[in-house]
Amino acid sequence: MTLVKVNNGFGKTFDGMMKDFFNEFPATVSKTFREDVLHFPPVNIMEKENSYGVELSVPGFEKADFNVKLEGNVLTISTEKKEEINETTDKMVRKEFSHKSFKRSFTLDEKIDADNISARYENGILKLELPKKENQKTAAKDINIQ
Repeated sequence: MTLVKVNNGFGKTFDGMMKDFFNEFPATVSKTFREDVLHFPPVNIMEKENSYGVELSVPGFEKADFNVKLEGNVLTISTEKKEEINETTDKMVRKEFSHKSFKRSFTLDEKIDADNISARYENGILKLELPKKENQKTAAKDINIQ
């Protein structure tokens, strides 16, 4: 006997469709609002043993377009891309490429070694390395129970 499962949207109950809608609703709306309205690029933040990694997905920019600044404990990443006007005889039929400027700020705590923060831009990803201070790198320690 062969069992075939058909994913048919019309076969779902109304209750199942509402649960799917509301479970996906906040993530979808916040992503769209953050990226399309506020022009914030998506960010990944990872904790490693000796540092934190921050990655921003910002394709279409060049290294010189970015401004990374640390003021006090606030790390600000921004860019402003001016649209170039090309003097060409080609007629533009449709234009969807655009690069919006953005500004993202992150508050750093005392665990970060601010003097050794580094950044690099490759393949459309801006990667920042935020090293931890030496006293924050202590390994896990077993505690004996008496």
